[in-house]
Amino acid sequence: MKLDQLMAEASDTLTVKKVYGEPYEKDGVTIIPAASVRGGFGGGEGEPGETTPGGSGGGLGVSARPVGAYQIKDGQVTWVAAADTTRVIIFGQVVAIVALLVIRSIVRRRRHA
Repeated sequence: MKLDQLMAEASDTLTVKKVYGEPYEKDGVTIIPAASVRGGFGGGEGEPGETTPGGSGGGLGVSARPVGAYQIKDGQVTWVAAADTTRVIIFGQVVAIVALLVIRSIVRRRRHA
């Protein structure tokens, strides 16, 4: 893929349409989902020389995660945050590991005292 094609694909990928989903309505409530979208792009090109071949290369990476949704009901707009269970679980695991290390340290000190 040529560099200009990759740049065009990157600009098509990283748009506001990727952040806000299509609104949908049910029972008089309209929901507009929202996501956090991050992307990175890199590329390069080279001209062939007498002893070196020409080349090109590039890459595109995109990451998206839900962050919440706008809820429209009776003319009122409300933000409803999405629960990020992965972060909650990782935080709980880190707290548990730290607690175990502290308990182990206390037990060792009491044995040597």
